[in-house]
Amino acid sequence: MRILVTGKNGQVGYELSRSLACFGDIITTDSKTLNLSELSTLEDKVLSLKPDLIVNAAAYTAVDKAETEQELAYKVNSQGPEILAKVAKKLDIPLVHYSTDYVFDGGSESAWKEDDTPNPMSVYGRSKLLGEEAIVKNTDKYLILRTSWVYDARGANFLNTMKRLAIDKVQLSIVNDQSGAPTWSRHIADATAQIIGQSLLTKNNDEFWHKHSGIYHLSGAGKASWFDFAEAIFSLMEEQGKTIPKIIPIPTRDYPTPAARPTNSVLDNTKLFEHFGICLPEWKTTLKWVMTE
Repeated sequence: MRILVTGKNGQVGYELSRSLACFGDIITTDSKTLNLSELSTLEDKVLSLKPDLIVNAAAYTAVDKAETEQELAYKVNSQGPEILAKVAKKLDIPLVHYSTDYVFDGGSESAWKEDDTPNPMSVYGRSKLLGEEAIVKNTDKYLILRTSWVYDARGANFLNTMKRLAIDKVQLSIVNDQSGAPTWSRHIADATAQIIGQSLLTKNNDEFWHKHSGIYHLSGAGKASWFDFAEAIFSLMEEQGKTIPKIIPIPTRDYPTPAARPTNSVLDNTKLFEHFGICLPEWKTTLKWVMTE
């Protein structure tokens, strides 16, 4: 297979290069070699690569910055994926795309299911939702994997921000009234590889995609606030003999941001397990593995 992976320098894209390597020729691109915002040339560039599968890990993920860079956010998160979907349809190949818990408004006390009504509160969330809708409209072999609170041992994320701040801060205030599930980017990539592997093991590949195409939630098991996440990080750092700051729980109103965040963005992963037998570990267990690494 020739698998096109966009966003190779992102957290998920970086891990996909390893997770998908066993399937054949992995064509990895970044914003310099395949920029989703360059709409006029995107289709021709993808067609020239002649992929058998597209895995779109590229995204505009600067949630607060998107409020002022709206045009760019919509190009990368919705218009670009629409073109990828049209190309996938033209080539009759599958498209895997990643979305976000931020398509929900956080108003439910229960974990969000795939058929719950989205109501994004930010430009970032709206741009990602439009990307989902464009894919569903323009192709029929696709996976949209919504995930949440993505982190890794590398890159810009909450884990590495906490580790950096611990160096010179004696006290930190952390929001404790937003709930989600921290998700390791490697697990996202590995789950993607498992699904692709299942598709290749079926006698009728087209039948597999027509049966399973849709939106799925893919996140770490369990539930945490940002304060819980920080507390777990610092606890593990302390076990490693490192100095940690004191952390103070605060409400969202005491930490205003340009973009609104959902109060509850915990995702229900039942559908993923029912279709593919995939269930990610509890987030605290995963965090220990990442911190050890």
